[in-house]
Amino acid sequence: MKRTNNKCELVVVGGGHAGIEAALVAHKLGIDVVLVSMDIKAIGRMSCNPAIGGLAKGQMVRELDVLGGVMGFFADQATLQSKTLNLSKGRSVWSPRSQIDKIKYEKVVQKHINDVGLSVVEGEVTKINESSGSISSVVFSDGLELFCKAAILTCGTFLNGLIHIGEEKIKAGRLDEKRSEGITESLLSFGFSAGRLKTGTPPRIKKSSVDWSVGLAGYGDKKPKALSYRTKKFLPKDEPCFAFRTNQKTHELILKNLSKSAMYSGETMAAGPRYCPSIEDKVYKFSQNPSHILQLEPEWTNSKQIYVNGFSTSLPEKIQLQCLRSVEGMGSVEFLRPGYAIEYDFFFPSQLKTSLETKGISGLYLAGQINGTSGYEEASAQGLIAGINASQTIFGEPPLLLKRNDAYIGVLIDDLVLKDTNEPYRMFTSRAEYRLQLRASNADQRLLKYSTTLGLLDNNLLSDLNKKNKATQNVVSLLEKENISPNKINTSLSSLGENKISEPVKIAQLLKRPLVEIKTFDLPVFEEIKKSLPSHYEEILFEAETIIKYGGYINRQKEEIEKLKVYEEMFIPYNFNYKDIKSISNEGREKLMSVLPETIGQAQRIPGIRPTDISILLVYLKRSFHVKHKNGEKN
Repeated sequence: MKRTNNKCELVVVGGGHAGIEAALVAHKLGIDVVLVSMDIKAIGRMSCNPAIGGLAKGQMVRELDVLGGVMGFFADQATLQSKTLNLSKGRSVWSPRSQIDKIKYEKVVQKHINDVGLSVVEGEVTKINESSGSISSVVFSDGLELFCKAAILTCGTFLNGLIHIGEEKIKAGRLDEKRSEGITESLLSFGFSAGRLKTGTPPRIKKSSVDWSVGLAGYGDKKPKALSYRTKKFLPKDEPCFAFRTNQKTHELILKNLSKSAMYSGETMAAGPRYCPSIEDKVYKFSQNPSHILQLEPEWTNSKQIYVNGFSTSLPEKIQLQCLRSVEGMGSVEFLRPGYAIEYDFFFPSQLKTSLETKGISGLYLAGQINGTSGYEEASAQGLIAGINASQTIFGEPPLLLKRNDAYIGVLIDDLVLKDTNEPYRMFTSRAEYRLQLRASNADQRLLKYSTTLGLLDNNLLSDLNKKNKATQNVVSLLEKENISPNKINTSLSSLGENKISEPVKIAQLLKRPLVEIKTFDLPVFEEIKKSLPSHYEEILFEAETIIKYGGYINRQKEEIEKLKVYEEMFIPYNFNYKDIKSISNEGREKLMSVLPETIGQAQRIPGIRPTDISILLVYLKRSFHVKHKNGEKN
C-alpha cells in the first residue's frame, strides 16, 4: 500500500523476523508505524532452515510470546513436527523445536499483518537523515522522504549482500532477491563502524531423487507442546526428518576441491558462524570424524523440496552435486537450488545501548543480523525489544531493559552491547549463567510483570496466565505442607524401586527423589486444576514438580543474583569522562570509553576490565557524582 502522507511515528525497515516483531508490537501499542519491505510478498520468509526453536532458541521463543511477540503463535499454526530437545539432560536446558511449513508460515504472517491493519510500504530505504542528533527521516531510492520520530533497521543479510557459489559472485540479499544499497554508506557518514560477516545455506533437492529407505526416520514427540501460550489446540502433522551420513568418498571430494570454495580460496574473508559450520569446515577442521550427519527436512506439507541440513557450502554447484551423490541413498539426487554463502554488512553492536537504540543517533534502533547475530529467534528477540523501546521513546517513557537473570533475551543483548562480535552470534544455553532460572517452562513466571506494566498482552491472556501461575504456586505450597502416610504411598514407591517410608512425610520431600513424579500422588487439587485450567494442567504439574525437585539449586542461584543485584542497579552517567581517572588501567579506560556501560554490573562484564578497575571506578563515581540506583537513591 502507499502512504497518504509522508509522516509517521515509527519506520521499520525490513520485513524479516526482526522487522515483523518490531512493527507488530509497536502497532499493538498504538504507534503509527510503517513497515518497509523491498518485496511485500517476501515478508515472513524463512530463507534458511525451516524450523523455529531449538537449544536456547526455544526458550527465547517462549519469552517472546510472554512479551507480546508473535513468532511462537505463527509457528504453531504451521508446525509439521514438534520436539523437545535435550531431554537426556536437566530440565533447565530442555528446549522446544518445531519443524515448519515455510509456505504456510509466510501466509499466516502476511494474513495477520493485513488483518490488524499494519501499514506496509514496498520500497527500498537508501538513506537515514538526522537533525540535532536525532532521527528525522528515511529516504527511499525513488527520492521519497518519510519523516519519523523513530526508526528501526532490520536489514538482515541484504546490506550490500554478495552471494558466493564457487567462483561465481551474485549481488543479492538472498538468491533471486535484490540486495540493499545505501544504508551502510549513510550510517558510515555519521561515524558508525561496520564490518562484514558471512552465513550460508545448503542445497535444496528433489524429494523423488532420494532413496528414503536408507535414511533413519526421526519423528516428533508423541505429546507435542505448543510454542505459544495463545495456542489452545495443537495437533501438528508429524512429518519425519531423515538422517543420512557423509562418508570417506564425500570427504575426499570436498578436500580435493577445497580451493574452489569461496571460503577457502580467499574470495571472501568475512567470518562465518562458528557453531553452524559449512561442510567444508566440518571435513577440514574435524578430519578425525569419519562421517557427518545430514538431516533431510521437509520445507512444507508433502514438500517435494527438501532442505539438506548440515551441508551449508560455497563450493561450485557441480561439486556440491558430486559430493551429495557420494552419500549412500543420494546417488541420484537432483538439485532444485544449490547451496551458497552470502557475505553482508553489519554494525558492531557495542554502538548500541541496552535498549538497542544507537548511541550515535537518538531514536534510531538496530535489530537482527545487522547487529551481527545469526538465527530467526535471535533476530525476532531483538526486533521485539527494539519495537517496544522505540514505542516507549515516542511515549516519553523509560525503555524495557531485560537483565541476564530475566531472560535469554537479556543475555543476548547484554553479550552484544558489551562484548561486541566479529563472527555471527548464536544463542546457546551455555551462554546463560542463570539458565536454571531461565527455563522454557517458566517464561511466563519470569516476564509477565513486564507485559502487565507495558500492556503487551490482551486482558484475557493476561488473566489466563496469572491464573496458571497462581495455580502452580498453590500446588507447590500444598506439596510442601501436605503429609502422606506410608499406607498411601509405599506400594507406589516399591513399584518405582524406591525405599518405603515408615512414618508420614511431606510430599515435597518424596518428590525430591529422582524416580518419584508428581502424578504418583492422587490429590483432589489436581482434579480441580484439570477442570478449571485444562489447557495448562500438564504445564502446572510439570512446573510445580520442577520447582520442588530443583528447589535447592534454584534458591542458591537466587541468592547469587541478589548479591550481584546492587551492581546492576548502579547507573553510570552517560557523559562520564573516563579520561579523568588516572589510576585506572589503560586497557580498562579504552574499553570503558568504547562501550560506555550503563551500570557498574555491565562494566564488570566487559572483557579486559579488571576488578581493580571497577574498584577505582566506584570510588571515583561515589566521590564525584554519587552512584545513583534505579530507585533514585544515592550512595
